[in-house]
Formats: sequence, structure tokens, C-alpha cells
Amino acid sequence: MNIGDASKASGVSAKMIRYYERIGLIPQAGRSLSGYRVYTEGEVNTLRFVHRAREFGFPIERIRRLVSLWQGKQPSREVKRVAMEHVAELERRIAELTDMRMALQQLADACVGDHQPDCPILNDLEHHAPAGGLAAGSMMASAGRARSPIAGAAARRS
Repeated sequence: MNIGDASKASGVSAKMIRYYERIGLIPQAGRSLSGYRVYTEGEVNTLRFVHRAREFGFPIERIRRLVSLWQGKQPSREVKRVAMEHVAELERRIAELTDMRMALQQLADACVGDHQPDCPILNDLEHHAPAGGLAAGSMMASAGRARSPIAGAAARRS
């Protein structure tokens, strides 16, 4: 089947199929006499596999490992190890996003939102210290220049 059909059958865009070929995630497709890419059902199954792994948020290098394990019929303990590494990464990212949401919500709650220019959100953004990430150097002017909620949220996680 051609790249358009492979795209429809796998849920992977033609552009991404070409990219996956270019980076070696999937093998280069065969070519028809007229030079068009031709995909086998097995290659489309691999594209479906990759598509589902992307839906789970696996990065390319982990997908590369999973494809290798899948195609090599390897023991599931290695597959589980790769999956659990990804779960740990997702949990870390969820915790970071939760901290950001809580901090921004606290700043928004502290903002009066009226016609005055003074705003804890803007003050926090202004006083952010890049070397220390979200937590370091943030201030809330309306709270007497106290630590920002981002700093508090990060400290609670430490």
C-alpha cells in the first residue's frame, strides 16, 4: 500500500512516517517502479505499534527499544522495565505540573484583577530568578514580598 493508505491504516501521518524512516525507527519502505513508497501489512502493524506507544507518551528512544523487544520476541521483564521507567517519568512530570498549577492558582487568587496595575502574577514573573528555576527568587509583592507559592510548592515536595 502507498504512504497515504499506510497513514490511514496506522493513524500516523505521512509526514511522521517519513520522519520515522529518516531516524531509523522503522525501516525504509520499498519503492514501486514509479518511485513511490510501498508498505507491507507488517510495516503498517509496526506503525500502529509506534502510534500507540506515542499515545502513551513514550519518547522515541524508548519506542525504539520497545519495537526491538516486540520484534525480537524478548522476555516481558525488559518490556516492563522500560514501561516502569516511563511511568516514573510521567509521575515526576505530573508532580511538576501540579506544583505549577497550584502556584499559578494561588497567584491568580491573590490578584485583585481590577483597574490597578499592581498584580502578584506580574510581580512573580518579574522577580523570577532564572538560575534557581520556578522556586528560587519568586516574590509576591502584594504579600509583603513573601516567597511565591511556586517556592512553597517545590519546598513541600522536597
